[in-house]
Amino acid sequence: MQSGSFLVSPIASLFALSCLTDGLADPSPPSASLSLERIHDKEDLKDKRFTLKWLDDGDRYTFLKKSTQEKYKDSKEIWLATAADSDDCKILVSAADLVANGSETPLEIDGYDFFPDHSLLLIFTNSERVWRHNSRGDYWVYNLHDQTLKKLGGQKTKPSSLLFAKLSPEGTHVAYVCENHIHIESLKDHSIRTLTTSGNNQTFNGRFDWVYEEELGIRDGFRWSPDGSAIAYWQFDETGVRKQTMLDHTSTLYPKAIRFGYPKAGQKNAACRIGVVEVATSETTWMQIPGDPREHYLARMDWAGPNNSDELIIQQLNRAQDTKVVMIAERRGGKVRTILTEKDPAWVIINDDLHWTPDGKAFTWTSERDGWEQLYRVSRDGMATNKITTDDFDISLLQIDQSGLWAYFLASPENPSQRYLYRIGLDGRGLSRLTPESEHRGTHSYRISPSGKFAVWTRSDADTPSVTRLVSLPEHNVIETLEDNAELHAKIDALKLAPVEFFEVEIEEGVRLPARCICPPNIDRNRKYPLLVYVYGEPAGQVVRDSWGGLWHHMLAQQGYVIMSFDNRGSRSPLGRAWRREAHRKIGILPPMDQAAAVKAVLSERSWLDEKRIGSWGWSGGGSMSLNAIFKYPDLYHTAIAVASVPDQRHYDTIYQERYMGLPRENRKAFHEGSPINFAQNLKGNLLIIHGASDDNCHYQTYLRLVDRLIEHNKEFSMMTYPKGTHSIREGKNARRHLYETMTRFLHEKMPPGPR
Repeated sequence: MQSGSFLVSPIASLFALSCLTDGLADPSPPSASLSLERIHDKEDLKDKRFTLKWLDDGDRYTFLKKSTQEKYKDSKEIWLATAADSDDCKILVSAADLVANGSETPLEIDGYDFFPDHSLLLIFTNSERVWRHNSRGDYWVYNLHDQTLKKLGGQKTKPSSLLFAKLSPEGTHVAYVCENHIHIESLKDHSIRTLTTSGNNQTFNGRFDWVYEEELGIRDGFRWSPDGSAIAYWQFDETGVRKQTMLDHTSTLYPKAIRFGYPKAGQKNAACRIGVVEVATSETTWMQIPGDPREHYLARMDWAGPNNSDELIIQQLNRAQDTKVVMIAERRGGKVRTILTEKDPAWVIINDDLHWTPDGKAFTWTSERDGWEQLYRVSRDGMATNKITTDDFDISLLQIDQSGLWAYFLASPENPSQRYLYRIGLDGRGLSRLTPESEHRGTHSYRISPSGKFAVWTRSDADTPSVTRLVSLPEHNVIETLEDNAELHAKIDALKLAPVEFFEVEIEEGVRLPARCICPPNIDRNRKYPLLVYVYGEPAGQVVRDSWGGLWHHMLAQQGYVIMSFDNRGSRSPLGRAWRREAHRKIGILPPMDQAAAVKAVLSERSWLDEKRIGSWGWSGGGSMSLNAIFKYPDLYHTAIAVASVPDQRHYDTIYQERYMGLPRENRKAFHEGSPINFAQNLKGNLLIIHGASDDNCHYQTYLRLVDRLIEHNKEFSMMTYPKGTHSIREGKNARRHLYETMTRFLHEKMPPGPR
């Protein structure tokens, strides 16, 4: 290995990294160059977005806006606007309305919901993070008629302890989760009743365990019936589920242990079931769902139709996740019947695309059964299935309008890096692109009104920050600009960034990977530049996107690096089912092979890339990919940075890892070959590994096991631990800035920028 300040022992590396002096200053004028200070510490390069809530009538929306009153200048107020009339905009709830008795400052609004007639406002405030999201907090109800403000939960409830509060359909009660149970509180006298029971302290109701929340994307674990007389909910029993332990070394005099249920690949899952509790009697009827509750997942549940308070619709996955069963369950008695079964030789998709038609006689369904993710209409009894979209491209369903006539979806038939809005009738007719043809590139996102007549349209591309506008549909006429980011656009223009290039790399006959590239401005193609590959590569994501972001990469390009990304087979690119299933049972095996082949291809095609300065970096799955890169292809990659990686797949959770790899006992060889820790002995180049000590997702334990393995093989490497860092490594003052300083210095030291 080469000598240098970063080639130190693992124990000394933290000291070495933190003691480096700045050395990263750019001689260019501040307006013409990027710096870590501008990216992380200042607000001048922040891409602003406009957020709103559409009301049920589909023509009006509410949004938050800072108060203009000097007394409340840092507080938010709720405004009401009419989409068709930009002049019809007024304050609905002022900051002064949200000042509770005994306080001088208004409630800080972390979330809010209105009762349909706007008589009641439910406010979420003082929120705290539970894993990924701020799910736990305080709830208040503001009565707009008599202007009263009341905190929920009772006097004995601890601060920030309520979850998922929801007004009942008739507006007389609020239900919420507190201390593992579902409670309802009367809005008349604020009496509180507990609706659920638990047989032991390992059982909880109305919320999800760690693995359901992370991998199935569900947090709120209960649903009011449309008539308000019952609540359907999930219950989990974690008895026998092994605990993961994290240590908080910084908050108290002695380390604090944090333990939570985390089923790792091949281990025991929590038992899950679904019940309906009657509000009047607090009696629960359990749905008679077949199958071992620890060997199946109840991935989705809701009431079976817009006005149906008698039946539930439930989606169940088997543990292998190659079969999804849709069942109708009876509220009274709990009997279930299967109406639809979806199978896939690899894995089935799970999403929120089941939407009922207004008459409740059919629902929408997305499936990859015909080779592409397409939209279907299924009768209530499951006997009739009609395919709605028929073209050879993937769709991402956004919404079914209130009329039940139109489906709106995103698609990119020509270019997988882009997204455009389309609609089609639920009868399969009238397919049309709504994003104007003049918009020939970029990523276009939409928040469509319930009526389908309006949408908030946000567009950006890899060279242009976002602009958010209100448009009418289907004409896509602009009504008004909600956020133009004008100052940001001017500052980005002043930076004179090199345009982002999109292309394809052929790695073998018939296999072409989507790719993107950022070159140094004013590149001299007669000289050679270092190549840094940013990678993710797992089935959960796609990195080759024509959308704004990645200022650190642009900064590195200004300093003399070429930045590339490739979407390997198995990534979440809209290139069809076969593409996405190619890596089934080959995670950590085929994807790094594709990435290495892409690097070799661009080296042969672009003589100005320096084959002696090739690096890879990534986060989470991308961190694992970067480890595989430098361990498995040590003569190709010379430098790697792995942030929050999973060195050993056996240490990741059941739902994710088994979906793509099967059970460890059934696919033992692939689990070994896909885990980079088993190839650490091959390390030749420069490696920096970074992890948060409080990472509940990709555990610090696996990071330390990799450290131990590298020491075992007498390998030199660099390491950095962020004591308060979770998976995002944002916790602790200056952590994010320090992280990128660390990575930038490492690259400068080990893979110097600029031409040779």
